[in-house]
Amino acid sequence: MVSAAQLSLSKMNIRDLKFDEKGLIPAIIQDYKTAEVLMLAYMNKKSLEITLKSGLTCFWSRSRREYWVKGATSGNIQSVKAIYYDCDKDALLIRVHQRGVACHTGNRSCFYRRLKVRFKRVSSRQKRIRKIS
Repeated sequence: MVSAAQLSLSKMNIRDLKFDEKGLIPAIIQDYKTAEVLMLAYMNKKSLEITLKSGLTCFWSRSRREYWVKGATSGNIQSVKAIYYDCDKDALLIRVHQRGVACHTGNRSCFYRRLKVRFKRVSSRQKRIRKIS
């Protein structure tokens, strides 16, 4: 869990975060031990404050237009270990201890599908150009 001292420090940073025109900020949820990306959800200031106060992730549902604490009904809770924000202050990375699965489909992560694309091999010349630029 996040300590009271960490929560106080984090609260001071909320006003510095850049929420979008709908008052939302994307939150990437990551397993604190394995670094596996578990899910992406959105928070507003109130859901972030609830998260900081409770130590459990709370999000704003864009489709249902309501707050939801992850695992409140399923038991698959996310205990917050740390919260980071990016260099532009417009995205969060929340490291959690995940109890159970993160995805509503029953998968551990919401990122269990992969696009089937082939990437071209980068030539030595292209690598040199990238190094120069």
